[in-house]
Amino acid sequence: LFVGRAKSIQAIEGAMARDKFIFLATQKSPKVDDPAMEDLYEVGTVAQVIQVLKLPDGTVKALVEGRSRAKIVQFIHDDASLFADVEVLVDHGADSPTLEALVRSVNDVFERYVGLSKKVPPEMVSSVSGILDPSRLADTIIAQLGVGIADKHLILSAVDPHDRLEKLLGLMEKEVEILEIEKRIRNRVKNQMERSQKEY
Repeated sequence: LFVGRAKSIQAIEGAMARDKFIFLATQKSPKVDDPAMEDLYEVGTVAQVIQVLKLPDGTVKALVEGRSRAKIVQFIHDDASLFADVEVLVDHGADSPTLEALVRSVNDVFERYVGLSKKVPPEMVSSVSGILDPSRLADTIIAQLGVGIADKHLILSAVDPHDRLEKLLGLMEKEVEILEIEKRIRNRVKNQMERSQKEY
């Protein structure tokens, strides 16, 4: 992460001085300079700060590793930094044939998505197919999709693995449909251009 705000830098430095754990939450709008609780999505990630590097322009580059999803319980506004009491989210729901079918469907649709998308490396398919944990699978795939922050947060905040995978499947099906339409449009335009060139 590249961090520039004084409060955020203070939070990272505070984490480094204590247990190196920090809570990361996304802003709903990047235009807000001093976010309050209502400006942040309430579900985020508890992460461990691995390394901090101060850059010449005053910003900080921090290497962090996500550990668990968590939800803000209480927001503590402080002049120096932002603090929150958070509750770690634990997946609800047990393994079932339905969950196994969802995992397979998600993998199949992701393979189609990668085949159509130019932005995701093909090796991601084999990498993702080896993930057995449904929640980790959802987290890994949603990070690769070209969807907005609100859609990514929808997957992050779903607690039940069935619910997470169903929502992810819906998002992927929509993205695959858009990519297929784009491909048809490109092919049609290409064919029209080739026809025009031949006629010319």
